[in-house]
Amino acid sequence: MKQRTLANPIHAKGIGLHTGHQARITLRPAPVDTGIVFRRVDVQPAIEFKVTPDLVAETTLCTTIRAGGEKIATIEHLMSALAGVGMDNVYIDIDADEVPIMDGSASHFIFLIQAAGIKLQDKSKQFLVIKKPVRVENELGGWAEFKPYNGYKLNFAIKFNHPAFKQTAEDMTLEFSSTSYFKEVSRARTFGFYNDMEALRAKKLALGASLDNAIGLDENGVMNKGGLRNKDEFVRHKILDAVGDLFMSGYAIVGEFSAFKSGHALNNQLLRKLFAQPDTFEFMSEFGDQAEPINFDSSKVLV
Repeated sequence: MKQRTLANPIHAKGIGLHTGHQARITLRPAPVDTGIVFRRVDVQPAIEFKVTPDLVAETTLCTTIRAGGEKIATIEHLMSALAGVGMDNVYIDIDADEVPIMDGSASHFIFLIQAAGIKLQDKSKQFLVIKKPVRVENELGGWAEFKPYNGYKLNFAIKFNHPAFKQTAEDMTLEFSSTSYFKEVSRARTFGFYNDMEALRAKKLALGASLDNAIGLDENGVMNKGGLRNKDEFVRHKILDAVGDLFMSGYAIVGEFSAFKSGHALNNQLLRKLFAQPDTFEFMSEFGDQAEPINFDSSKVLV
């Protein structure tokens, strides 16, 4: 399987979920072995952020990366979309400190990538293959772990004490491929609780949040007029987030990820622990007579 980049540059703009700042992003093709590189182009000289687990600086309600004294917040949905299409190399220019939230899911980013087209490059794609179990836990009973698996499977369970969650499935398993990602999780939106809004905004969070870019929950249930896109949209979005957070590795993962009450912090801690133990993983680009472990969408690929 060959590495992938964009066939053409493409632009989008929108509001940041937490900062409320307007931002314009440009996704551009990048050479082989570049990886995923964000660039803050509103500062001079521009600052580059090549994604690695260690670049994550904050995980309160979003994944924020920091470099050169600057930050870029809420990168997880865009990272999730890039993982969904099997992207390897791309430059992401942004003129603000937060990625636009769009509709709160990854679907708009998927549309942008497919509109730009995907170009195969003249070098083999590398996969991050889990060889031994790795697990992290927190004091609230949450945990996340990797195990070896021939493919990419994600198991996620959530637990919220709220009426809306009693009417929906709180666990889900995704056998990852581009097709399953697009169909099952890419349109699942982020969510938040109305009763938390005043406290969040006092901390300068959720300043751009609205029912146009998130699922709102009051004491009775879902506030959005159209309701949920799927009955279990909440846990689907948690898987969407996890796909983006784990793509901070910079590589498509071959293994099984399982989590209970995990979030951006635990997802990142798991990656850091994995990378700190080199015997737990290996990089592979050839799988002998076996089929490629992950099937990525080819409908928009330009050879």
